[in-house]
Amino acid sequence: MCLSILLGGCGADAPKPATQAETKPAEPAVPEDMQLAATALLGSESQVLVFGDLAKNGKQEFLVANVVPKTPTNNLPGTIVTRVVVAENTDGKWAEVLRCDEHLKNQKGYLGLTPLTPVTGWRLQYEQNDEKGLQLYFTPLKGALDTHVLPIGVRYNSATKRYQSLDRTYEHFVLESATLQDVRSTLR
Repeated sequence: MCLSILLGGCGADAPKPATQAETKPAEPAVPEDMQLAATALLGSESQVLVFGDLAKNGKQEFLVANVVPKTPTNNLPGTIVTRVVVAENTDGKWAEVLRCDEHLKNQKGYLGLTPLTPVTGWRLQYEQNDEKGLQLYFTPLKGALDTHVLPIGVRYNSATKRYQSLDRTYEHFVLESATLQDVRSTLR
């Protein structure tokens, strides 16, 4: 009798049937032309993370990255990447408008606040703002124990019509430099 009461009480905590379980809506499939362009830019291991009118400028864009898979040796929080590209479709052709590899770069050069030494891995955070568009935050990884590095904010600047880094308040755009030597002189 005690066993039947114990087993009967377990039914209240039983998992919901599949029809009642909450389901996450399926994300839209990446259009074939975007996936082909992503593969051409970053290789077959690339992942399109988000796409659409990311910059809120009326043009189709996508954010693609080489994401480092989670493993027992890679247990760092967040999305860890080695390379990232934002590509934009202009007149039916995809063109790179932002690149993050060892440094942060756009069509005009190195973004302000980019590290002077090459970076092999980044923590990437991004969000889509209805007014400002895609907001990216890149944190250079200098080792698993170095947790005090501030993220570098990047957003589309409608005044200059390109992605640029933001100052430490994430409110004002910082101009890019043609060379790393120029970046060094602007940091003094």
